[in-house]
Order: sequence, then C-alpha cells, then structure tokens
Amino acid sequence: IVSALYNTVAGKKLALLGFAFKKDTGDTRASAAIDVTTLLLEEHAVVYVFDPKVATEQVYADLEYKEKQANLKNLNIRNNVKVVSDPYEACEGAHAVIICTEWDEFKTYDYKKIYDKMMKPAFVFDGRNILDHTALRGIGFEVHSIGSNIDVKSM
Repeated sequence: IVSALYNTVAGKKLALLGFAFKKDTGDTRASAAIDVTTLLLEEHAVVYVFDPKVATEQVYADLEYKEKQANLKNLNIRNNVKVVSDPYEACEGAHAVIICTEWDEFKTYDYKKIYDKMMKPAFVFDGRNILDHTALRGIGFEVHSIGSNIDVKSM
C-alpha cells in the first residue's frame, strides 16, 4: 500500500472497510485489519475504519493491545484512527480505500460516488478480491489486489 501511494502515507487519509476477520461477524480475533492498520499508523497515516458489526471500542481495544504487544510507541491511535458508521464518510477525502473483510455489502456500494469524493489519484486495495476491478478501473481507480502477484493494471 505504502509503495503504491508514492512511498508515503504520512498525513494521508485512508479508508479501511472491514475490521472483522470474516464477514457476517463482529469477531476481530486474528483480523488482518489490525496488522494493516498498525502498519499504516507506523507510517503516520490517518485511518478511517468502517465495519458493519465491529464496535468502535473493539477497534480501539484491538489496536491498543497490538501497540502494547509489539512495543510500539506514539501511534496516537485515538487521534489517528476514526471509526465511523457510514462507509461513504470513511471514503470521503481519502487517498485510498482498503478492503480487509469480504462483506457482501461492499460489492454493492456506489463506487462512482466514492471516487468523486476521494483525493486523486484514487486507489483501491482489494485485500479480499471481492470487487469488480474492471469496473473500478473504468471509473478511474487505480486498483491493486493485496496478496496477489497479478498486475491488475494490465488486465
């Protein structure tokens, strides 16, 4: 993510969609979103989190536990992570959308509306490969599949 965003996310707003470890649950144990968010915070990003089922305090508790466990300092979690109840709010003004959980509702969002309110160039990092990458590129997004060696730009 950092390298695609010109080797820096410092001060950039990033929308993280999905904090649970799998869809249809509020369970965050072993969620990849915890590690992704922590790494982004270490790079001084501002992360807006939306998850349909995970409570705000659970997000903060997981990140604070990770910070303590990994002996990290100065992540300023409560200042640099905002948990919101609206995915469009999470994405507004963001440099990138990061999909961390395969919620079915994420496939139904109005990505043209999201794109129009994002910073440009606008990026999507699909960590679950659930979105229509061709359609997203057609809107104007730069699309990356996390965990895949596929060059989605050439597809």
